[in-house]
Amino acid sequence: MCGIVGYIGHREAYPIILKGLKRLEYRGYDSAGIALYDGNDIKLSKTKGKVDDLEARVAKEINTEGTLGIGHTRWATHGVPNDVNSHPHYSNSGELVIIHNGIIENYEPLKQELETRGYVFKSDTDTEVLVNLIEDIKKNEDIMLGKAVQIALNQVVGAYAIAVFDRSKPNEIVVARLGSPLAIGIGEDEFFIASDASPFIEYTNNAIYLEDEEMAVVRRGKDVKIRKIPDDSLVDSYVQELQLNLEQIEKGGYPHFMLKEIYEQPHAIGDTFRGRLLPEEAIIKMSGVEDNMKKFLNANRIIIIACGTSWHAGLVAEYIFEDLARIQVEVDYASEFRYRNPVITENDVVIAISQSGETADTLAAIKLAKSRGAFVFGVCNVVGSSIARETDAGAYTHAGPEIGVASTKAFTTQITILTLIALRMARAKGTISSSDFRHHMIELEMIPEKVEIALKSDALVSQIADIYKNAKNFLYLGRGYNFPVALEGALKLKEISYIHAEGYPAAEMKHGPIALIDENMPTVVIATKKGHYDKIVSNIQEIKSRSGVIIAIVTKGDVTVKELADHVIEVPETLECLAPLLTTIPLQLLSYHIAVLLGKNVDQPRNLAKSVTVE
Repeated sequence: MCGIVGYIGHREAYPIILKGLKRLEYRGYDSAGIALYDGNDIKLSKTKGKVDDLEARVAKEINTEGTLGIGHTRWATHGVPNDVNSHPHYSNSGELVIIHNGIIENYEPLKQELETRGYVFKSDTDTEVLVNLIEDIKKNEDIMLGKAVQIALNQVVGAYAIAVFDRSKPNEIVVARLGSPLAIGIGEDEFFIASDASPFIEYTNNAIYLEDEEMAVVRRGKDVKIRKIPDDSLVDSYVQELQLNLEQIEKGGYPHFMLKEIYEQPHAIGDTFRGRLLPEEAIIKMSGVEDNMKKFLNANRIIIIACGTSWHAGLVAEYIFEDLARIQVEVDYASEFRYRNPVITENDVVIAISQSGETADTLAAIKLAKSRGAFVFGVCNVVGSSIARETDAGAYTHAGPEIGVASTKAFTTQITILTLIALRMARAKGTISSSDFRHHMIELEMIPEKVEIALKSDALVSQIADIYKNAKNFLYLGRGYNFPVALEGALKLKEISYIHAEGYPAAEMKHGPIALIDENMPTVVIATKKGHYDKIVSNIQEIKSRSGVIIAIVTKGDVTVKELADHVIEVPETLECLAPLLTTIPLQLLSYHIAVLLGKNVDQPRNLAKSVTVE
């Protein structure tokens, strides 16, 4: 959840760390802090609030000289967001300083033991317990910091990514990870530490991603040595070349990252199927699928595990796989799957979906599925992420960095990948004819162009948003393939505008939600021509007969719904199974414009973080 940045080298550390924190603020923005070391003193400043608040405080409080430093932007777990609970944290002696992403689950007994030894705690955090545990071990065993960190981490239970340094060792930073991502950027006589590569991409495109239960002592002028925490064994470090550029993580003239990412979807979808979708040759080429085709063809069922927006993409995939490939599909929240003792066999294929590739519940579910013998296929966006490494095979979405907390292009690119897999599987099983297969491929290839057309509704959607921005509740309805889109549309509105919204299958409206319908309750209905159109028209008539307000997403040229609805937003016509790639666009724009009109922080909604790396 939290964002970690560190630097050691020949440059001034403060501007690098501050800029890095701003780029990682999507990971947490309850509070922020920084610690710098100039060779004599540690200078620390931290505050409740955002990185801009930290920058203002630093200007008043400390001298920013120093070529070693660490910084942190927090999403609170243990301890409310305030100045004291903000990171970094000192040890009692003031010799050690730490930043931490994750949760130390057994911090209470560790804290009690340390208190019996005279340690005093200023904050409510588990992190302060960890830094004092490291100090206690270092002092009592008279060992170097790296060894003390290793011993301490063998005593803790939980998840962590940490960076810690010692006042008496001005030439090194010790880092470690378990369950939370951590990257080391390798420059010329300098090193960068961060939760992801965005803070250092302008300085180097070479990075080492630590695996779980690995640590490193990052020293000036030395090669990075990585060791396994449990047994201290050396690990061969793999330096990865980053496929990222600075332009991708800047706003590019848009007022918000979310709007930029909504408008990036035609390009992102195209990048996702480029080289994989070959309509002229009637071929779908995906090495992760081709190399494991027997697993897919012999599977008894497919289990899809995901959280949030990725779960909604999985629901769309359930319709696609069952319709095209004629295989049983179950879609589970990863957070529930891991705790309910699910029935999994070696004949199951598990597809795990995550934008970041670091979602803690999804990672735990993957490990459970693998322990039961299932074949696990990952769908994620971030190259080198934990899910990419943990799964047996997989496919990247190639959406590019998604900085806005509310996912947009992640959703459409995930559906694109899952559609490709379903089509390839259907063709191999013979559940789709060659002509239908080619037709689906051609239609999918046209989706980026059709998304461009759907985006032209932006001005109309903005006008509709202005009318309903003060509504207290919204209802979203869809049938078939568009039911998950209704869920996703409602989630987007809740996430960034804080307006209560619910998504329902349209037929379920009569089983409860219709009681809420009145003139003050806008109902967003996805009513495209293909897929239960007559039924959805009947649902609209039922709402109108109860004085309900209808905002309808329709296929271009629709006449029937246009006569019934209060507002109509058109999208181009496509195959029913591809409709979610278009119908979601106006819903993303609606949530965006309502949030902007209400003055909300669109890219950093309250209480949310982009990557959920803790339970």
